[in-house]
This record gives sequence, structure tokens and C-alpha cells, in this order.
Amino acid sequence: MTPEEESDALLDALAAGELPDCGDSAARVLAVLLGDVLDQRRSSVSMTPST
Repeated sequence: MTPEEESDALLDALAAGELPDCGDSAARVLAVLLGDVLDQRRSSVSMTPST
């Protein structure tokens, strides 16, 4: 697998909500950041009053 294909596979997995299954610390950081962003979106939606 080329480096570009590995990057694409990692981004596809993160977009699908899957945690990367590798020893790459950068990939784990991306997964954690993605989780934080999704948690913030959920809490923002739940705190926004409907009109």
C-alpha cells in the first residue's frame, strides 16, 4: 500500500467513526480529536433551544 493509500484508508476509517487499528500515534491523536469534535456537536445541539 502506498503512503497515499494508507492516508486515504485512515481518513476513511475516521470518517466512518472507526478508531485506527495501528501503532501510529498521529492517527490516535486524530481519532481523539474527532471524538471531541463530535461530542461538542452533540452537546451544542442539545443546548440549543428550538424556536
